[in-house]
Amino acid sequence: MWLCTKYGFYSIVQKQPGEFHIRARIKRDLENLKTVTEIKRRILVTEDADYRYRMVVNEVEVMVAMAVLAQTLNYPNFKAEIGKAEDQREKLTAYHEIWRLMAGFQRAPGKK
Repeated sequence: MWLCTKYGFYSIVQKQPGEFHIRARIKRDLENLKTVTEIKRRILVTEDADYRYRMVVNEVEVMVAMAVLAQTLNYPNFKAEIGKAEDQREKLTAYHEIWRLMAGFQRAPGKK
């Protein structure tokens, strides 16, 4: 699962039952998540991994992270919010590109 949030960009996967990896490309994003969720896990660094930074968490912690992120959703426009966030602003062009690519899947009524 990809999550684009005002605190960072995350990829969350379940590696085995009860073990979830919250991954990020930028360490600051996981530091932000730790701050807002109060998750106490270490940030692991693997230089040659697809996602260099990760926290290994349990099911309760991943649910806490999801709940906190949902509770902090307090803006009417995601890209505008990112544009205001000093530590996230550098991702704005990428988010616009993701938006543009995904908008391409939306077709006019009656077209497949």
